[in-house]
Amino acid sequence: MTVNHIVIGGGTGFIGTALVNAFKQRGFCPIIISRMPGPFRMSWHDLERDGLPKNTTAVVNVAGQNILDPTQRWTPGFKQNIWNSRVETTKLLARAVTACPPKVFVTISGVAYYPPDEKEYNEESICNKYDFLSELCHEWEDAAKLPKDLNVRQAIIRSGVVLGRTGGMIKQIFIPFYVGLGGPIGSGKQPMPWIHIDDISNIFVNVVENDNVSGIFNGVAPQVVTNKEFTDAFASALWRPAKIPVPEFALALAFNRERAKIMTEGQKVIPKRVLESGFKYKYPTIDLACNDIAKW
Repeated sequence: MTVNHIVIGGGTGFIGTALVNAFKQRGFCPIIISRMPGPFRMSWHDLERDGLPKNTTAVVNVAGQNILDPTQRWTPGFKQNIWNSRVETTKLLARAVTACPPKVFVTISGVAYYPPDEKEYNEESICNKYDFLSELCHEWEDAAKLPKDLNVRQAIIRSGVVLGRTGGMIKQIFIPFYVGLGGPIGSGKQPMPWIHIDDISNIFVNVVENDNVSGIFNGVAPQVVTNKEFTDAFASALWRPAKIPVPEFALALAFNRERAKIMTEGQKVIPKRVLESGFKYKYPTIDLACNDIAKW
């Protein structure tokens, strides 16, 4: 019996761990590319030297250093790490895919591809680079490009804010909200493109398993909400008040203004092609997502 191996770059992170579990449930044998040794793992150096393992049917990359790591100052060195952990790992995987083609190659990107304004954007929207984060998303996606004559199905998932108890934004804000010290960021009027961790994982699974699916997909929930609406939903799920706003200047001081824009600005992003593909969301509304996260 042939084992279907799926190689996952960044498989030990918040999203990657969820993906590994999701693909295992679907009968795949995940092999994680990681800096840490262990069973069913390989290093980035191993990949560069030896290429993809035998019987690799799918390759997924969700590698990327946490941009909002509060222990890291927003220095040129940290920005380069942010860049390399996304762009260079994707380039390395694209070379490995070209040398030994699997059936499908799926990579992640971000909704910072779209400008933070009043327009609604879907996967067909064409946007120019406007700052460091948007340039990162453009280069991240360009790094995944394969030769046109290579018979590999390809997809890119532009992820919004991923909500889950074990990582990401929720892990950072859970305790302040739990003790009643949560609140909106700034005015709270900025859009917050979001998705539950189970749904982003299932979008990846759907793309890998569905031979008719390729191209760009917005990894966001169908309900567009503001930061204030998320704040109210999360506080309500925890049965806590959330009346203490976080001033924009405080975030700019803590994270640097360029990085703080991830929280103080937002994009109205619609998952048009995800819905057209027939994908069914487990948590299509912010209330359902927050109630699930709060009950863990």
